[in-house]
Amino acid sequence: MNGTSQPDVSVVIAAYNAADTIQRAILSAAAQRDVTVEIIVVDDCSTDETRHIVSSMGEANVQLVALKHNRGPGGARNAGFAIARGRWIAVLDSDDTMRPERLRRLIDVAEHQDAAVAVDNLDVLHLDGRVERMFPHDLLARTPVLTLSNFIDSNRIFRSTHNFGYMKPVFRRAFLEGNTLSFDEDLRIGEDYLLLASALAAGGKCVVVPEAGYSYHIREASISRVLHLHHVDAMLAGDRRFLARFALKGTDTAAQRRRTRNLEETRSFLALIQHLKNRSFGPALRVALGDPVALRHLRMPLAARWRRLMAASSHRKTAAPRAAPSPSTAQDLPLKNKG
Repeated sequence: MNGTSQPDVSVVIAAYNAADTIQRAILSAAAQRDVTVEIIVVDDCSTDETRHIVSSMGEANVQLVALKHNRGPGGARNAGFAIARGRWIAVLDSDDTMRPERLRRLIDVAEHQDAAVAVDNLDVLHLDGRVERMFPHDLLARTPVLTLSNFIDSNRIFRSTHNFGYMKPVFRRAFLEGNTLSFDEDLRIGEDYLLLASALAAGGKCVVVPEAGYSYHIREASISRVLHLHHVDAMLAGDRRFLARFALKGTDTAAQRRRTRNLEETRSFLALIQHLKNRSFGPALRVALGDPVALRHLRMPLAARWRRLMAASSHRKTAAPRAAPSPSTAQDLPLKNKG
């Protein structure tokens, strides 16, 4: 690809302390078949060798952008979007990879159906070497077009339904620019969800490819990050900004109401867990009474432990404190830590 021709796809990689995986991600983007790509790596103030590794690779179609201030994953991606030249933009996490045929397949389907966005299935690569398909092929085959209501409904925490928020969209760049769509930089978790929701709310058609082209790598850093109260508060605030911009109707409105209620319940649950960990039983009881649904998220062993601790607290006020109850593993989500 020469320096003047427009690439088919701009692959934007936000990198933060990704020295151990960034080369693998770049090589998977460079190996895309039957498309021309430019690869934009945005280093979000890494303190390891990320920038040196990218610079020393010598890949002609790789551009390194070093941010002066940490902007988080959304801000880093926005910096990459701002200089992207491709007809399409794909986001690749710095610890993930893509199959060589992925971008050509997504673009062909999207352009054939005049879509603004395309998504596909994912393979989850576990620490023990297992490879698991994230979504059943039949499920996605029955969902050739992703609607806003279905997308919102799938993005509710602690539910067993499939969460389409893990999908990695490929966007038509002209559509993003024409609708002034970008990542919400106030979010460090959930920024991917809000951009795709905004694209759908702006009228973008999103086609679904059932085959897996994206490989989601689980690492120690990926599974060590948990959902906290301030994350949920930020997501609620992000949704309020989303609703201030887009006037939803019908099934979209109903789905958003369910999501909002789910986030409120999640917030109550996390507050309840925090009070239990701090042995603050009065505040915990007030949260439980104020939002009884939060109690349903407690697993029975933890609920039983809470009852025992409550009884111990009422009879042993001067005793040395016991260890606080551990939170349910339901709040330990595989959230990528990218900045």
